[in-house]
Amino acid sequence: MPPSTKVAGMPATHQARIERLKRIERALPLGAAPVNCLDGTQLLEILGDAYGEGSPEARRRALQRDLEALVKDGCIEAANHGGKPLRYRRVGTDLDDDPAVWDYTLLQIRDLVAEALPKGRLDRLWQRLLADADGPRLDETHLRMVPDTLRLQPVELYPQVLSAVIEALARRCVLRVSYRDAEGVGGEACLHPQALVQRGPIPYLFAMKNDEEEPVRLYALHRMTRAEALAQTPARVAEGFDLDQAINQGLADFGQGEIIDLELRVRGYIATLLTACPMGPAQRLEDEPADSDYDLRLWARVPSTGQLLRWVLGAGDNVEVVAPPDLRRVLAVQAAKMAAIYRRRARTPR
Repeated sequence: MPPSTKVAGMPATHQARIERLKRIERALPLGAAPVNCLDGTQLLEILGDAYGEGSPEARRRALQRDLEALVKDGCIEAANHGGKPLRYRRVGTDLDDDPAVWDYTLLQIRDLVAEALPKGRLDRLWQRLLADADGPRLDETHLRMVPDTLRLQPVELYPQVLSAVIEALARRCVLRVSYRDAEGVGGEACLHPQALVQRGPIPYLFAMKNDEEEPVRLYALHRMTRAEALAQTPARVAEGFDLDQAINQGLADFGQGEIIDLELRVRGYIATLLTACPMGPAQRLEDEPADSDYDLRLWARVPSTGQLLRWVLGAGDNVEVVAPPDLRRVLAVQAAKMAAIYRRRARTPR
């Protein structure tokens, strides 16, 4: 029986409760894991209008009576028995979506978008849509983040090492590691973890080493052969460290945070890309003269990193670096070396 249908002779209060119970069922996920289920507070946020304008305590008691009735009837169940707060999920057949539930979900979607777009945080928006148990969710069959560079196979890690690193970050405790550096030389250290970052196929740990107060260095997880989270030893917090700032300054790409005034001439797909996706918040574009080989001239302030160098090299002849002079000289040397290799290979007989 649809919720809006009334039965002749049925008291209005009884009919309202039947509609309320149906709305609770529709609000709850079907057969979901506990983390994706809803508790009483969340249900009141979604269905609050169904419980009138009484005191918060009276509304909670009314909801609890409805939940107990639905559990008794086998329509819903507690997904985390003994947990606080209890989270509920629907069992049995699927139900049509309730307009009130969708109204609430649409409000959440609009709030997420309003928070993400002005700050350019689309990456965080996608992550929340994939993982947020308490908000609108899209699974990986409907949302995927694809890199715009060559996708390398992930580095091989020791499971015990990765678990210990995550535990140390979660507990804010010291991490004792054994490692081998790029030359194969082994060593041990006590690290004070600050943050974890995935750079391409390799995860790195921002941490201070032993008794050092600074700097915060990057440690590649695949070079760690053993790791132990020392739960009873709190990690020191690096003064002024901010993960977003470190990434923006290029430290995740082994840069030193030096900001340069970049001037480029661009054409083709690069001109189209940088018009839609600026290199920085203060990027400036001007049309090139009619007789130029390029479409646009670009100015931007960006961190000088290996990532920038790789990006410019990857753009080929669609980009010319005008300034700074040091970067232009580096690119000229790299381009000459590459040209020499291909000329030599072309002359080599088979």
